[in-house]
Amino acid sequence: MLKPQQTQSIKTLFPSPFLHGNGGHAFLLQVQSRPSFNKLPKVRVGFSSGTNIKAVATPLATEKSLSVKAVVTVKQTVGGILSSLSIDRDDIQDWFGKSLLLELVSAQLDPKTGLEKETMKDFAHKMGTEKNGDLKYQAEFEVPVDFGEVGAILVENEHHREMFLKDVVLDGFPNGPITISCDSWVQSKQDNKPKRVFFTNKSYLPSQTPNGLKRLRGEELNTLRGNGQGERQTGDRIYDYDVYNDIGDPDSDLDLERPVLGGKQHPYPRRGRTGRPRCEKDPSSETRSSLFYVPRDEEFSEVKTLTFSAKTVYSVLHALLPSLETAIVDSDLGFPYFTAIDSLFNEGINMPPLTKQGFWKTLIPRLIKAVRDTGEDVLRFEPPETIERDKFFWFRDEEFARQTLAGLNPYSLQLVTEWPLKSTLDPEIYGPPESAITTEIIECEIKGFVTIGEAIKQKKLFMLDYHDLLLPYVEKVRKLKGTTLYGSRTLFFLTPSGTLRPLAIELTRPPIDGKPQWKRVYSPSWHSTECWLWRIAKAHVLAHDSGYHQLVSHWLRTHCCTEPYIIATNRQLSTMHPIYRLLNPHFRYTMEINALARLALINAGGIIESSFSPGKYSMEFSSVAYDKQWRFDQEALPKDLIKRGLAVEDPSAPHGLKLTIEDYPFANDGLVLWDTIKQWVTDYVNHYYPNPSLVDSDKELQAWWSEIRNVGHGDKKDEPWWPVLETPEDLIEIITTIVWVASGHHAAVNFGQYTFAGYFPNRPTIARINMPDENPSKENWKFFLQKPEAVLLTSFPSQIQATKVMAILDVLSNHSPDEEYLGDIAEPSWKDDPVINAAFEKFNGRLKEFEGIVDERNANPDLSNRNGAGMVPYELLKPFSEPGVTGKGVPYSISI
Repeated sequence: MLKPQQTQSIKTLFPSPFLHGNGGHAFLLQVQSRPSFNKLPKVRVGFSSGTNIKAVATPLATEKSLSVKAVVTVKQTVGGILSSLSIDRDDIQDWFGKSLLLELVSAQLDPKTGLEKETMKDFAHKMGTEKNGDLKYQAEFEVPVDFGEVGAILVENEHHREMFLKDVVLDGFPNGPITISCDSWVQSKQDNKPKRVFFTNKSYLPSQTPNGLKRLRGEELNTLRGNGQGERQTGDRIYDYDVYNDIGDPDSDLDLERPVLGGKQHPYPRRGRTGRPRCEKDPSSETRSSLFYVPRDEEFSEVKTLTFSAKTVYSVLHALLPSLETAIVDSDLGFPYFTAIDSLFNEGINMPPLTKQGFWKTLIPRLIKAVRDTGEDVLRFEPPETIERDKFFWFRDEEFARQTLAGLNPYSLQLVTEWPLKSTLDPEIYGPPESAITTEIIECEIKGFVTIGEAIKQKKLFMLDYHDLLLPYVEKVRKLKGTTLYGSRTLFFLTPSGTLRPLAIELTRPPIDGKPQWKRVYSPSWHSTECWLWRIAKAHVLAHDSGYHQLVSHWLRTHCCTEPYIIATNRQLSTMHPIYRLLNPHFRYTMEINALARLALINAGGIIESSFSPGKYSMEFSSVAYDKQWRFDQEALPKDLIKRGLAVEDPSAPHGLKLTIEDYPFANDGLVLWDTIKQWVTDYVNHYYPNPSLVDSDKELQAWWSEIRNVGHGDKKDEPWWPVLETPEDLIEIITTIVWVASGHHAAVNFGQYTFAGYFPNRPTIARINMPDENPSKENWKFFLQKPEAVLLTSFPSQIQATKVMAILDVLSNHSPDEEYLGDIAEPSWKDDPVINAAFEKFNGRLKEFEGIVDERNANPDLSNRNGAGMVPYELLKPFSEPGVTGKGVPYSISI
């Protein structure tokens, strides 16, 4: 019988005057949906009265061949550049069964000729649409029994628009169906794109590649590398490197000119090359456009079933933020009262009307509320969980200290190991290097506990140190409008209860405009004046920490440093390489979100520059941090903790580390997650590299690691700390570090952004005025004494700065409904290998067990840094989450 969908190609041409059947009509049957390159099937045609047509297509099969069906799943999308004409043409192509040309590739060579066997070809015809909207296409092959194992399939798209192939299932082989996972865009043949190759889910090291696939393996990698020439176009699949020369926009405005990041002067990781023309006013910079190229398969906007996060980020940047500038006319206007800040959550901001009905509500339904009485749209923020639990959480010194261990930036606190504190900067330029924080000041604060010497010996003194990083930028930043800057140090004492107590804040201004260096120490005080100065100094430190968090802990160490790993993986590791298949889920959508950041977040005049302390020097500042601080080997969580003095190696301790602060929620949870990831990576690597020599002899793997060091992070290629890659143990440590950065590290610094910074007094992104006691005039000092609260409010971000950042942080903290969480769902290639599938099931089980461990810890009243009145429990490393702003959940990759 013909399948129902094949009857679409049956056409009534004419009533037959010479064929009769029970008084009915005769029909000419055209089975045009299978113009096979192999032998056509025999067709038996039956006749009946009326419209009841019966037809049977019997595949021609012999003892020397197998009848194999290929079912192709295509995602229903509107990808690419579409027109009604191209859609109509593609419908016609489907009608005639010429949608996709498939070619089966044998993994073996012809034993007689020693050459590749001839491929088996057939057109896939459209079968129908599934409930989820996916399209099904089918082809049929007669495969000789001596064809051997199918190793790959070649696909040629006959449509006029691109198609997103999910998978191909080959059924009819003695050992059961073969699934080939594609998850990729296939460009139209009309665009002169070469045939796409998709390998089966079976993984091979280069030396183990079947002979029939060696040529295709090499050619596919060459295609992905490109030739380094020309401007990349939408639909290209080329991975190449470039410096960050597209942050500025000098052709638009010379004030938007920015230095190139990458190279001797400003070391930086490399980004994906786009090849756009150079700027006229600055030939070292690349022109910008609203369309940022990333390789086609790195784009997520139409691949994911629900793309809430990505589309919302784009929409907020291009629609909401300009509208906020319209709604808030005075860009310098601050908040006159704390109740005005509260109104952002209670009353909201009236948004300007848009012609598109329901636009705002569709854009960000969590934030935009429709006012029933007037029908107007209002931007009204959801109160963060922190302020819902404790309205004054941001005001308390103990919470200020706790958040260095269990907050948004747990990566900066370090142990004080030397005393007195001293700057390493040139005193001729920046003034005397000695810190103003003296022994007397500290011992006065910890009186009754220990001396300063004992505190250091007992590892009880800790610090946030942004002094030497920020001080060189103080003079530059102060020349900008509406902002100021200091170098800062903040000291904390570890109390017997295991909590931190803030002791002192030092703010330093270098010599400026003929004035000598200025530095001052502030401490918590019972005196009203000193108490308010402490609160304002704390706001400055929080602005420093916010900038460092966003530019270094978040952007640089996760998004930026991961992009070279992605490029190298696609250029040097075949898609059939087991390490490619291990890493691929950890790289999904990162290049796309990074391109979006270059478009409107980290660019000249973007959100970061306009709302964070370093201003136009923000990206240059992150380059300095990369140069002075970043080391691949110390991106591993245990090494990071040791570097900062927060842990020491101890084989008898859990995870092989003894924590300096036992109740350190980020470290406590992070080490469990680190070990869980490492065990999974160990099981995986040892399966594919049972012989240690296989690592050193793996040409693709060695080229991959060499390219990461020498090209992707080429400005640090000569550093002695790069790990060698000679053994499975070396590979396990390298892969675990990359996976940790993309999953655990990113989750810890990203998904709590709205929780901790949504109420911005807790984490102001900028300090707009100097300390009241830095060279004060009589009038200014008098105003401070009369209205210290007003001075604090003036120090905070302006209304437009605060609302812009709050809107962005809400979106960036959001989990999309189709989030891909670490260890939740196995990749197809993992499932197809029984050993790897079993290892993944153990991985998944350990992650579920870890969820219970986190819940137990948060319920433990003895853990004062995660359990207490009004305190938000620490859940940022809890692996799984429901959609929305939840303050938990660890995705596989940096996808937002």
